[in-house]
Amino acid sequence: MLVIKYKKKVLGNGLTVIVHEDNSSPMVAVNILYKVGSKHEDPEHTGFAHLFEHLMFSGSKHVDSFDNYMQTAGGENNAFTNADLTNFYDVVPSENLETVLWLESDRMLNLTIDKKNLDVQRKVVVEEFKETCLNPPYGDVHHYLSELCYKKHGYRWPTIGKDISHIEKAKLEEVSTFFDKYYGPNNAIICLTGNIKYDQAFEQVEKWFGDIPARPTGLITDIEEPEQTNFRTCTAYGNAPIDSLYLAFHTPNRVADNFYACDLISDILCNGRSSRFYSKLFKEQKIVSHIDCYLTGAVDKGLLMIEAKPAEGYSIEYIKEQIWIELEQLKAEVISEHELTKVKNKVENSIVFSEMSVVNKGINLCFFESIGDIELINSESQLYQKITAEEIHEHANKIFQKDKCSELIYKQKEEA
Repeated sequence: MLVIKYKKKVLGNGLTVIVHEDNSSPMVAVNILYKVGSKHEDPEHTGFAHLFEHLMFSGSKHVDSFDNYMQTAGGENNAFTNADLTNFYDVVPSENLETVLWLESDRMLNLTIDKKNLDVQRKVVVEEFKETCLNPPYGDVHHYLSELCYKKHGYRWPTIGKDISHIEKAKLEEVSTFFDKYYGPNNAIICLTGNIKYDQAFEQVEKWFGDIPARPTGLITDIEEPEQTNFRTCTAYGNAPIDSLYLAFHTPNRVADNFYACDLISDILCNGRSSRFYSKLFKEQKIVSHIDCYLTGAVDKGLLMIEAKPAEGYSIEYIKEQIWIELEQLKAEVISEHELTKVKNKVENSIVFSEMSVVNKGINLCFFESIGDIELINSESQLYQKITAEEIHEHANKIFQKDKCSELIYKQKEEA
């Protein structure tokens, strides 16, 4: 596996700068990660981080349209928000790099936050809330799950927000204050990857970002979610063509050593046609029409999720029993080296694929830096390979306990 080489420095205003040379591409990717996600929001004013994912494209002091300048420079851009961070990335031919740095620096320093832009983006976000959470089948599942699984931590509402009214009623002053707290250089990481030299990259970032003053950040002290000690269950009714079952189990944080064992466990259960859930419950017994198992990938303590929909003629209660049979079997035995090697190889392929493009390398470098260990970009593969069958057995027994399970049964409205 190729080692990704990089250089890093911190500017006087606190901006972390990472550069990776990749002369195989004529392009340069600029990735900026702001260390603010939905977990940093006021519980009564949620959805602000996602709102700013949109507001950051509304224009700044010297830029009336971010996207128009990007297109003129022959580039493309996009962004995403989750519970832990907000990420913006741009890709341009290397000769147009300074255009991107100018655009990004102008909106970091001089974002236009006025009533007009807020009203426009508020409508966009409200419509997105309706289209993704209120109207489609199972759209509000994660609202129920977040509240069920978390009682103290900021993960207890989804990224898009707890309630649509929080964005509908957001005041200009509240929005401006949120920007001032979280979108300064001292709360950001910028990574340049692609056809550029190290010295040139650091010089240009210093030129465009070095004079932006640091700001007092509003980052709250991380709230530790109390350990779950009792079984939780909730039955919800919504827009669902068929009933659905969700089982959630708490997992270690992203930098914990046993995170990797938990990730492999989710793959053993349901990654590929030979995985246990797929081969036994879907293919052999034909009792589910859909089944999946995955980690939420949260930076703090996350979740291992199991989702299942019964096949025609089977009940939620029956497929739940069969899922628990499979979980107890995994807990009772030490898996074979063949089965473990198979899932490790899939993880290895996934890691290699994720590092093929300059964009993905920039995103990954910023992410690992944000969680405190940038060198994970080169060492994660080995951390997965070191996991033993005995560790899988040990952690399966820790995770899959009935009193640590949160269960959501999502039913059709007419059943209410």
